[in-house]
Amino acid sequence: MPTPGAAITGRSKGAAEASGVDEAYQRCRELGMRLSKQRRLVLDLLWREKDHLSARDIFQKLNALGRHIGHTSVYQNLEALQSAGVIECLDRASGRLYGYRSDPHSHLTCLDTGEIQDLDVVLPRDLIERIEAFTGFAIDTYTLHLTGRRRQAG
Repeated sequence: MPTPGAAITGRSKGAAEASGVDEAYQRCRELGMRLSKQRRLVLDLLWREKDHLSARDIFQKLNALGRHIGHTSVYQNLEALQSAGVIECLDRASGRLYGYRSDPHSHLTCLDTGEIQDLDVVLPRDLIERIEAFTGFAIDTYTLHLTGRRRQAG
């Protein structure tokens, strides 16, 4: 019997994630983190944008919305949220990017635009077992980083 391929799904920016920011607030409370106005602003923006943003992007977007917050406050809140595992942080050559997800997931980066897409990839069990046999490690979790270019239509 052939082994099924990897299951792959993308995350939409729709209503399925609407309660996510409330879950992030709850996670902060459980961790004993103070939910200051600035921290809520940062979390709200990340969940609204559902993208991978630099601290500068976040600072500029919040201030453009009339939410006056300083650079230092943005950086400190991002670092605290990332360190606590509430949000993700991707280290890139151009700097750090922050995203609203903290669960294990994979990324696809467009080599032309730099756009990063979240993917949920489930590898076939037999592939994981072969990797474990080859490396001597028991795999607990994994993420993949894929790069490529959009195919030309036609």
